[in-house]
Amino acid sequence: MIEVKHLQKSFGSVAAVRDVSFVAPDGRITGLLGPNGAGKTTTLRVLYTIVRPDGGTALVDGIDAAQQPDAVRRRIGVLPDNRGLYQRLTAREHIRYFGRLHGMRGAALERAIDSLIDLLDMRDIAERRAEGFSQGQRVKVAIARALVHGPRNILLDEPTNGLDVMSTRAMRTIIRRLRDEGACVLFSSHIMQEVAALCDSIVVIAQGRVAAAGTPDELRAATGEPNLEDAFVAAIGSEEGIML
Repeated sequence: MIEVKHLQKSFGSVAAVRDVSFVAPDGRITGLLGPNGAGKTTTLRVLYTIVRPDGGTALVDGIDAAQQPDAVRRRIGVLPDNRGLYQRLTAREHIRYFGRLHGMRGAALERAIDSLIDLLDMRDIAERRAEGFSQGQRVKVAIARALVHGPRNILLDEPTNGLDVMSTRAMRTIIRRLRDEGACVLFSSHIMQEVAALCDSIVVIAQGRVAAAGTPDELRAATGEPNLEDAFVAAIGSEEGIML
């Protein structure tokens, strides 16, 4: 489970996150939405443990990301906005490298690698170097290395960005499978169709604060809008926010 409590983070004079609080429970898919510059990625980076907050707390399974970053890293799988592949490593070598970083070795690691390669339909690129990979192929490698150690908390920043239709469908299937296996899944997306199809609950961030939170149906009902896109626009335009 992920808990964010009154999170604050500024970069110089720019307040990226002013006051963000939400809970992403186990066994549910929580969507983190907001316009560009709203504070979504900064919030995720605090949870990744690569940015320290100025105030508030970010907890993963009750562990403070700022105070015990190593313990948090063992409990999360991260697909960042920048996929950051090593061009001279093959897809299999990327997954193996990240598995070893998490202390995996031997036959157990190799079984996990083979399972992910099959799950993500990566047999055709498994032994190829990452140089020249398409955006979709890069995403597959990045999600595989995020999942290799079997984390129970999955953080995904724009997970279907650059994927074709079939790969997007496969990614959605994987996200639902993680949820059904009891994982906490937190992801950001700008694609309302994807959010409506996947999310059990939604947290809308605007100007560094939570502007709305609830299920897709609750957000539509609270804003009086018939579709999620219009509800999102109404929520980010609300001065007081919509909390359900």
